[in-house]
Amino acid sequence: MKKLTLGKVLKDYGLALVLVLLVAIITALRPNFIKPNNLMEILRQVSFSGIVAVGMTYCMLTGGVDLAVGSNVALSAIIGALFMAARPIPPEITGGLNINPIIGALLGIIASTASGLFNGALINKIRIPPLIVTLGMLEVVRGIVYVLTGAMPIYEGFEDYFRFLGQGSIGPIPVPVVLFLVTMVIGWIVLNKTVYGRHIYGLGGNAEVARLSGVNVKKISYSVYAISGLLCGITGIILLSRLNSGQPRTALGMEFEVITACVLGGVSMAGGEGKLSGVFFGVLIMGVLFNGLIQMNLSEFYQMIIKGAVLLLAVGLDTMSIVQRRKLLDKTRNLTKGEGLAKAN
Repeated sequence: MKKLTLGKVLKDYGLALVLVLLVAIITALRPNFIKPNNLMEILRQVSFSGIVAVGMTYCMLTGGVDLAVGSNVALSAIIGALFMAARPIPPEITGGLNINPIIGALLGIIASTASGLFNGALINKIRIPPLIVTLGMLEVVRGIVYVLTGAMPIYEGFEDYFRFLGQGSIGPIPVPVVLFLVTMVIGWIVLNKTVYGRHIYGLGGNAEVARLSGVNVKKISYSVYAISGLLCGITGIILLSRLNSGQPRTALGMEFEVITACVLGGVSMAGGEGKLSGVFFGVLIMGVLFNGLIQMNLSEFYQMIIKGAVLLLAVGLDTMSIVQRRKLLDKTRNLTKGEGLAKAN
């Protein structure tokens, strides 16, 4: 039987303990926080950024990043809303059923996925760093959204059955929460149980070694940005259903929350290290923290300070961990080299 040490407990269950501690502190300050309705609302709120965080995790594990996620979510929502509002397919043709929401949703998801693929093309073909590519696309795609809408919301063309996606529940659990959990489970299985998942980790660990091992590095890099775009597209449609309107400012700043949740969950900015189980807790911690700040009536300006501080703390800890691992690796190499020289003499 393995000895249970404090270090091992913190390593394996640290994020869960942080979440429990955070809930306990906020509940002590605001007893209403722990009510089931509020907890379910937190889950509903984090489900959108949680789905996007799965795609972000894939990108970060390869050593990249996708800063355009918020804009891609908005693109999907607006493309879907525009098609639904136009109502190009009369119900008479389909036997009385308005299928425009279904087609609009598919078009929105396709548009966001194509945007993700375009990011992958710029990164792999032109060799622009992922940070610059996705930062530029953040502005480009958001600009396209404003041009398409004239910066005005779209309120027409939403059927009752479409609203179920963002506003309905399966039993006591909201549909967005179910989709979030399903996405997490599928994402975990792909990363941990498939060759493709191992290739993603390999690419982030050492791209050259992965290439020499026969991994199609460019194909993997293309795919993770396409997956990120796909999940952004799905999230955009769910948000469209939830809000019952196409808002040009949808998901503005979401990239900040998603990256913070991923890094807080243990995904390394250097790539090759991180687990979706950690990201799951990172998303929940962010949701609990922000909901608690709102319940305590803390000014939005102070919330901004805390959000930024959390990101800096998470990235700082990640950087320190990387430096320590490198020092340990260098020390091991020096010891191995010294032993080799001793044997030779």
